[in-house]
Amino acid sequence: MIVNIAGYRFVEIHDRGDLRELLYERCNDLDLKGSILISPNGINFSLAGIAEKIDRFLQILESDERFIGIPVKVSYTEYQPFRRMLVKKKKEIISLGLEEIRPTEKTGPYISPQDFKQLLDNEEEIVVLDTRNCYETRIGTFEGAIDLDISSFREFPDAIKSLPNDMKSKKLVMFCTGGIRCEKASLVMMNAGYEDISQLEGGILAYFDQCNGSHWTGDCFVFDQRVALDPNLQETNVEMCFKCREP
Repeated sequence: MIVNIAGYRFVEIHDRGDLRELLYERCNDLDLKGSILISPNGINFSLAGIAEKIDRFLQILESDERFIGIPVKVSYTEYQPFRRMLVKKKKEIISLGLEEIRPTEKTGPYISPQDFKQLLDNEEEIVVLDTRNCYETRIGTFEGAIDLDISSFREFPDAIKSLPNDMKSKKLVMFCTGGIRCEKASLVMMNAGYEDISQLEGGILAYFDQCNGSHWTGDCFVFDQRVALDPNLQETNVEMCFKCREP
């Protein structure tokens, strides 16, 4: 079995060049494939390989005190879902294009998957906001979630302007695949005047892991050859169209 891991952390990184060379060399030595993005403000990785080599990578990563204890989402496949190993320096590990949005300094409060499920079980009066792209939301989302119908995360700040003004005083829970987009989206919402927001900790993948598919309809898009996972974190039959590059 191949172990698939994904994780991120917003943290100041001043040695991107040296770090890129180190991680690229180590990942090739371990025969890992996937991608690592390194920005001045954080690291984001999705990797796959055999278990012992994934474990070794995590040991190497945590030898740097900046990356100790990064929450990692884990799933399994019978094949390598990535074609190659990429380690890139980027301006942002998740592109939004707003310099004032800095999760290293501040981010919105979290809600655990179990507590979110409890709200849904109790039919609490909350607003559930999907921050993902339209090609992701049409594969699956939480029941009753608001779909902003955006094609890129960079559209998020403008898209929320269409939400009703009275929503700013309501309890709102936002979510994305693994949590990284909500780190920035929560700040955008706070700056726009939303008073009671929280972000689903660990995103959809953590919810699947801890709460299965309760209150979820469909599958979850992922950015590798698996294309989509079901609530059991198993690959589904969703495929990518090679013409339009969407599922």
